[in-house]
Amino acid sequence: MRLIVQKFGGTSVADQERRNMVVNKIEFAKKKDYYPVVVVSAIGRNGDPYATDTLINLAKSVGIEPNPREMDLLMSCGEVISCVVLANTLKKMGYECKVLTGGQAGIITDENYGDAEVLKVEPSNILDCIEKNIIPIIAGFQGITEEGNITTLGRGGSDVTASIIGEAINAEIIEIYTDVDGVMTADPAIVPDAKVMDTVFYNEIFQMAEYGAKVIHPRAVEIAMRSNIPLLIKSTLTENTGTLITNYDKSRRYRYDKNDQLITAIAQIGNRTQFRIRFDGSADQYEKDTLLFNIIAAENISIDMINIYSDLKVFIVDSVNGPKLENILKSQGYSFTAIPNCTKVTIIGNKMRGMPGVMAKMIEGLSESNIDILQTSDSHTTISCLIKSENTSAAVNALHRKFELGKTK
Repeated sequence: MRLIVQKFGGTSVADQERRNMVVNKIEFAKKKDYYPVVVVSAIGRNGDPYATDTLINLAKSVGIEPNPREMDLLMSCGEVISCVVLANTLKKMGYECKVLTGGQAGIITDENYGDAEVLKVEPSNILDCIEKNIIPIIAGFQGITEEGNITTLGRGGSDVTASIIGEAINAEIIEIYTDVDGVMTADPAIVPDAKVMDTVFYNEIFQMAEYGAKVIHPRAVEIAMRSNIPLLIKSTLTENTGTLITNYDKSRRYRYDKNDQLITAIAQIGNRTQFRIRFDGSADQYEKDTLLFNIIAAENISIDMINIYSDLKVFIVDSVNGPKLENILKSQGYSFTAIPNCTKVTIIGNKMRGMPGVMAKMIEGLSESNIDILQTSDSHTTISCLIKSENTSAAVNALHRKFELGKTK
């Protein structure tokens, strides 16, 4: 039997008109001889009656924070509500279906409430539904510990649910439905001529998510990649073909055609602070690389874009941790400069691997728009530049033009 996992985001089930569109997508999968396994997010966005953020704000309205275990209990409710409403919509259309919580679907996690890690999946209840010709409707974003406590998988966790279930039941494909037509070459809110990509490598989409593009949860991509299950990002609201995330698909023009672009996409992540620490004797015995970075690690501060020289250490942190790190460095006597309000802009593309001149072209594109580069870092398939956040829009647009990623005219 050809199994397909179809995940629908909160905006896809926000009202009856959209839930009817969801039913159409499920019916279309069945017409193509797939058996659908459906994963659903909580209805709507913050402010909507049953959205997860709305429920959280309700709990906090009494003046104290729920403990982590009870917060996960609360946050799991939104997906269950969505599942029941969608199940009733399907039943009205004549389909037999069954709602399963994450735990009932067999998703077993650790006890890290709020951001639990999936330990294993026991899909017997899902497979039992399929065997009985019952469509399983599964609450995303959640699981259960071996002791029976409900957990949630962190922001974007419904994507993880879809991938982990797809892996467990050996699905042929995983469809992620949202309110956009697919994965775009850049943030369309910044770049007006950003376009939907046809096909993308797993690791490129993983990097896009890691480098700030709000596309799909990185863990969901990692799971699909290790299982070699294609992911298809599509819109619930249109019939567009979306973006296929895979290694290779014969039915689509693959990006390694001779006319394809060198760069796949551009992503950005803001709210970074750059630290430049000089080893000039100010911190005396603390001026050792191992001591400095162990001190930072002990405070659970993650650093990125790390450049190490004998007398200078340069890196960035999330600006949330900026003041904390400043206090730590001052207490040890380090001589340093902190530059807040920075953005890390990254170009991504498997095809740049081993290609000379890509960094030069990126620097040229930013220079043409008079944008100063504070720092760079690179890997085989990414190059990042740190800039002042006030230049983010200009930088992303400049690079989008420079690498010719815009819509064809």
